[in-house]
Amino acid sequence: MSGDPQAGEAGARAPDLLSTTEAGPAAIRGGALRVVSFAAGSLFAIAAGAILFRHLGVVDTGRYTTALSLGALVTGFTDLGLTAVGIRELATHEGEQRARLARNLLGIRLALTIVGVALVTAFAFIAYGALLGVGVLITGAGVLVANVQATLAVPLMAGLRLGWVSALDFGRALVATAVIVGFVLLGANLLPFLTAPAIAAVCVLVPTALLVRSDIPLRPAFELQRWRTLLGPVLTYSIAVAAATLYFRIAVVLVSLLASGVQLGYFSLSFRIVEALFVIPGLLVGAAFPIFARAARDDPARLGYALARVFEVSLIVGAWTALALAIGAPLAVELIGGERFAPAAPILAIQGLAVGATFVNAVWGYGMLSQHLHRTILLFNLVSLPVVTVTVAVLVKLDGARGAAIGTAAVEVGMAIVGGILLVHDRPHLRPRLAVVPKVALASLLGASPMLIDGLPVLARLALSSAIYGVVLLAVRAYPEELKALMPARLRRRR
Repeated sequence: MSGDPQAGEAGARAPDLLSTTEAGPAAIRGGALRVVSFAAGSLFAIAAGAILFRHLGVVDTGRYTTALSLGALVTGFTDLGLTAVGIRELATHEGEQRARLARNLLGIRLALTIVGVALVTAFAFIAYGALLGVGVLITGAGVLVANVQATLAVPLMAGLRLGWVSALDFGRALVATAVIVGFVLLGANLLPFLTAPAIAAVCVLVPTALLVRSDIPLRPAFELQRWRTLLGPVLTYSIAVAAATLYFRIAVVLVSLLASGVQLGYFSLSFRIVEALFVIPGLLVGAAFPIFARAARDDPARLGYALARVFEVSLIVGAWTALALAIGAPLAVELIGGERFAPAAPILAIQGLAVGATFVNAVWGYGMLSQHLHRTILLFNLVSLPVVTVTVAVLVKLDGARGAAIGTAAVEVGMAIVGGILLVHDRPHLRPRLAVVPKVALASLLGASPMLIDGLPVLARLALSSAIYGVVLLAVRAYPEELKALMPARLRRRR
């Protein structure tokens, strides 16, 4: 373990990258790495799930999913926005103050996790019996280790050491998959499989501690007065996050209440696909959040520049994602649900617009958070709830699941516009240049043209569409210069 003085000195040095011109390229490369590692980890998780579910059977699969779901509930409850706020605070504090903050952040997370695990374990013993109670206790132990590791990794994210974060995330997924496959080969029953997340978390915790031990102290602090200072703004932000989480799930509830079971099935399949994709904007834009936080403290003009560039990249990636879903929806639905779910393809294509708009919304959200606009975020998300409820309810009655998709997409696009207005109101230095918008619109329109070609396989349409989209953006000079950071060093030197 490192002592406070050493950690304090290292804490003053670690974030220096955020004040240099290398911060932007580092964030771009790190964001891309996090998206790639997430995608690769998801593939391993899908493969492990397919093997595991066939081994456990229907009943134990239900128990396994229940235990993990209760563990995920603890994970969500104990975060409370602490990760995002922790990144912001560690990116803007130095020395002893930074070390003290890191220790208390770890202390809060430990205390909340222990309480959360105790509550869900007691609930499991009462509601489900001894077997699942023990299973939830095992899962809770994994959550405790995972939360400690995630909290120790916050300085890595705050210091833009995102390559290590990506490697750790991927390593955890790889170890968990290997453990599950090993237990399947050994013919294990339910409980050993619930240890897989804990084993993976322990394996990742050790290298995480080694990476940050010279930057922050590794022991927690339990200073209640400091906790109140940290948790005050976090609670407002946590309510806002909870409201955002409810946003799309309200659509599922409304379809279940106002449409048929068949329509609910179609919408549910589409929702599960877009739910996984909603993680990507946070990974991509979140990579630049430490830069936002440091610039908000030191240089408002630099914050405006950073927000503008991330907005351009997010709009380009978001529009491509929406275009890819519009073209590839039939293939995605067939792979996941089979021919019976074919009517879900148009629903997924429409919801692709919502996914695309989420990329832009993430920029405004992190921009507001960097400036401590917690109440603005809360008000924005709370207002969106009745808007989406009324819109989706009306459209579900008119057009079932497709109406729900239209409603969620329309509200999400509207939020992308309103969120930008709220951010730049009385802050003209944060106003992004909108010249990229018509360029992306033109590229999207031309990129959709392969949909008009009859008889062309979906994969061929998708490849042709992406090529057209990319070439048009290149021709109209829509790509920010900062994206050169993703090019190989030799090619950058040639340019």
